Amino acid sequence: MFRNNYDNDSVTYSPTGRLFQVEYALEAIKQGSAAVGLTSKDYVVLVALKRNAEELGSYQKKIIKIDDHMGVALAGLAPDARVLSNFLRKQAMQCKMIFNRPIQTQKAAFTIADKAQENTQSYGSRPYGVGLLIAGYDETGAHLLEFQPSGSVLEYFGAAIGARSQAARTYLERNLDEIRSSDSIEKLIVHGLYALRDTLSQDVELTFKNTSVAVVGKGQPYISYDDEDVQQWLDKLDSVTNDRNRADGDEENRNEERGETAGNETTQGGEESGQGDRMDTDE
Repeated sequence: MFRNNYDNDSVTYSPTGRLFQVEYALEAIKQGSAAVGLTSKDYVVLVALKRNAEELGSYQKKIIKIDDHMGVALAGLAPDARVLSNFLRKQAMQCKMIFNRPIQTQKAAFTIADKAQENTQSYGSRPYGVGLLIAGYDETGAHLLEFQPSGSVLEYFGAAIGARSQAARTYLERNLDEIRSSDSIEKLIVHGLYALRDTLSQDVELTFKNTSVAVVGKGQPYISYDDEDVQQWLDKLDSVTNDRNRADGDEENRNEERGETAGNETTQGGEESGQGDRMDTDE
């Protein structure tokens, strides 16, 4: 594996001003299964694709409840997400005990951002290898924020992280106006599942086993749907497979078939031209 003199720790800048350990942490997020968040005026929806290490194992939890008004979806290293979510829970409980009110979504996001940023300037520690989509509803409205291991926090109307997340972002951009004007939870969830579906590989489809959904908003405390509870939302989709990837796969199959046909014609021509060619082809 390629290495250089500037990636041994997270506090040494390269001559071009880069922190390679932070960039490696961002790459770890891209290896995780996708998570999508989208928001309207009054509601925030999180949908995530769960992954199991093997057929005999259970699926990794992808959406975590923080408080009655907040939850997070993760992509990357799940143990790091567990540490950060536990820290967020403590902050939410302290805010209730000291100020007698729920913690604001933006305040919670910046709290873990500060915690993560410390790891980029402390020798002997590493950046957290996980990205989070933080969904919450407070007195200032519905919020969706993305947390990155560098300590960066940005607010979005729609966001996606994880493997092949660019396809989900493209879907959200194309349907942003409809998403923002949605006045029902059902429409938001369906849009989220369509975006998540676009991140699927050819041999995967959305099922109640590998899909998680969470909702929070005005008059709607945080609620998550897992296992059989997700099926009611999957039934509203026209397809649970990525038709775009399937179409690409069909095109590849057709190209292979055309290649095989051309190969057979060449072989037949070789048989007509002489015995030596046929022997070479058979070998």
